[in-house]
Amino acid sequence: MTRDKKLRTVVMHDPELDDLNTLIRYLLYSHQFDTEGLIYSSSSVHWKGDGKGTLFNGESEHSRFGIGPISRWRWDEGSSFMEDAVEAYAKVYQNLSVHAEGYPHPDELRTRIYEGNVEFPGDISKDSPGSNLIKKLILDDKPGTLYLLTGAGQSTIGRALKSIEEEYKNSSQWENIYKKIAEKVVIQSWGDQDGVYTSYIGQTWPDIEFRELATMVWGYPARKLVLPEDRHYLSAAWTRENISNVGPFGELYMVWGDGKQMHKNDITDFFGFSGVTVEQLKEMGYFPWYGRVEEPGSWISEGDTSMYLNLLDNGLDAHVDTSYGGWAGRNGKDIDPSGVASKDYSSSRWFGAAQRDFAARLQWTVTPEYKDANHHPVVEVVGLKRTTVKPGQTIILKAIVKDPDGDHLTGRWWQYEEAGTYPGKVELLSVGEEPNNVVEHTYPFNVPAPGSPEIVKLMRDEIEVTSQFTVPTDAVYGQTLHFILEASDNGDKPLTSYKRVVLTISR
Repeated sequence: MTRDKKLRTVVMHDPELDDLNTLIRYLLYSHQFDTEGLIYSSSSVHWKGDGKGTLFNGESEHSRFGIGPISRWRWDEGSSFMEDAVEAYAKVYQNLSVHAEGYPHPDELRTRIYEGNVEFPGDISKDSPGSNLIKKLILDDKPGTLYLLTGAGQSTIGRALKSIEEEYKNSSQWENIYKKIAEKVVIQSWGDQDGVYTSYIGQTWPDIEFRELATMVWGYPARKLVLPEDRHYLSAAWTRENISNVGPFGELYMVWGDGKQMHKNDITDFFGFSGVTVEQLKEMGYFPWYGRVEEPGSWISEGDTSMYLNLLDNGLDAHVDTSYGGWAGRNGKDIDPSGVASKDYSSSRWFGAAQRDFAARLQWTVTPEYKDANHHPVVEVVGLKRTTVKPGQTIILKAIVKDPDGDHLTGRWWQYEEAGTYPGKVELLSVGEEPNNVVEHTYPFNVPAPGSPEIVKLMRDEIEVTSQFTVPTDAVYGQTLHFILEASDNGDKPLTSYKRVVLTISR
């Protein structure tokens, strides 16, 4: 929405149903990224084998079931879920392009699908088309961070790095190449799904930034972790109306009881069944590890979506540092409504906004006219000339929020205490009003009388949200204060935009 340059990404998945769902959501945001590659990659729960019948004797999910040795695990020949997702994207590309600029042409995405290291879990012994692509991207001179996003294992990344090491380790170029890669590459992954980070990348390339984004809120346990007010976003009714019944992407998206299965005879994939009990699934030969059967049509999982959520251009700037926090959470705990420090709450607090955003974008896919869909409020922070502040100083936070659709707007400033390094809360005041730590202005409302302190200047599609505070006198040099301007519209599919202000205490 406001970022000057697209972020460079490589997206890696194994053929799990939640990976497909994750990819569908990613493609709805693909106008924000320079997607350099979509790569099939293996993990300990999905691997293709070498096609020669070679039996695998190592550890993977199959061995935990007491199965094997085997030549393939949960990976059918001809698996093409990435191609399927891109073909669905191609059907809605024209509509998406009406609502936002920068969506890549489907042909561009088609040419960027590669097979990575898929034969056996954790195998980095030989190159693959996917690892060769990553190697090329790592070594190129294109500016900007290269984000390697994996919802699978890290063997394809590991092989690319291993190939670079083998080629340059004993050369005079090694020191410069190592430094370049350490400064350029960020790995964002849902865990270490094949052990390659632990066994190779972390040991040989410790200076590459590794962001583990194992956010359970977006995974299969979501029902236990989302906030009570957001549980309806997992329901069959909401999912049908806002996802499953909305165009080609909705048709492809996997939900409970839809009769679909990613792989033939997959004993762990029982989600497509409806009208059965856990005991009946066991009798059918399945391993119902989830422990229950949910309502047909309801949400299953997007377990790997967190690997890119903090890269989204929503104004939270969560890609800047892992401590900042955003829709995928952060590398710390936030204080939940009950007062408990929770890693899950650092992501669950945003879940509703992210789901509403998803629903609005899916509507874009079936809406050929701009005027017939909802679009994000536009936020601009004004009047703040410095980001360094002194203890005791009075600071005014002011933002102008406009809505491109002329919708009514709500805006508020709030302190993101956990993201800042100052260990305390400041008292936010709405200019001209009584103290209130959360300041909210909603259209319509009464315009202040002549002569009174002006709080909000209003037009139909514009509000001004202003708050002030005094920098705590006990704040010390170098500490930071984070403030979020959060603005929402009241469109049919409501959307929220943000702006983050980070203030640093000076001497």
